[in-house]
Amino acid sequence: METTRQKKVARLIQKELSIILQKEAPGFLGNIMVSVTIVRMSPDLANANIFVSIFPATNPAEALKLIKEYSGLIRKRLGESVRHQLRIVPILEFFLDDSAAYAEEIENLLKK
Repeated sequence: METTRQKKVARLIQKELSIILQKEAPGFLGNIMVSVTIVRMSPDLANANIFVSIFPATNPAEALKLIKEYSGLIRKRLGESVRHQLRIVPILEFFLDDSAAYAEEIENLLKK
């Protein structure tokens, strides 16, 4: 069960990462939109699992690989933006959130 502090830090990181990815992602991803859907924090607030949704990528796994390669830069930018709110900048682990594609697939199946 998440504590109130974990939820607050997760919301803060989600908001800041959205801004960072909006600015930085076109540099290494090109014309692909990345949105942060879910952030889950560890109890000690040292690790963050970030679920991202990638549009309109033909190969989202390749885009996720690029995001993971640039995670050091993303973590640095996050540290610069939250340095007055957090003592420890968490280690970022990125995962692909395919819930939108799954919902679209279910909707297509229901239409048949």
